[in-house]
Amino acid sequence: MATATSSSVSSAEASSVSEQTRTPLYGERAIAEAQLICFDNPRPGRAYEVSIELPEFTCLCPFSGYPDFAVLRLLYQPGPRVLELKAIKLYVNSYRDRTISHEEVVNRILDDLVAACDPVWMELVADFNPRGNVHTVVRVSHGQRQPC
Repeated sequence: MATATSSSVSSAEASSVSEQTRTPLYGERAIAEAQLICFDNPRPGRAYEVSIELPEFTCLCPFSGYPDFAVLRLLYQPGPRVLELKAIKLYVNSYRDRTISHEEVVNRILDDLVAACDPVWMELVADFNPRGNVHTVVRVSHGQRQPC
């Protein structure tokens, strides 16, 4: 015959668990504190390209408040600094609750990335999911692309 075991939770433990549900989770804190971090370009004299795809971008429509979903495709030729990947992920995730147009968000992200790493050339393409039978792709660039 099996016996049931009961566990008791002290009021201090219950309070701690309750407090954890009220405070932002570690992922929310990391996103809120996101900063674009770069490191020195290991090959500053060589023209090369870095391609990054961020398939889960979201922001909010400034007219309806509905979420907009996009795939961001970043292609750039590093200058003195290279973008750190986790920092880009957290930075991009910070837009999930922002009310902003497709055109403005893509331009703002490009401006912030350029300010962070000073690339030779950079292009950002945002391919937004269709909504209401409308498909939008916004492409912005900075600098002059060099042959690799």
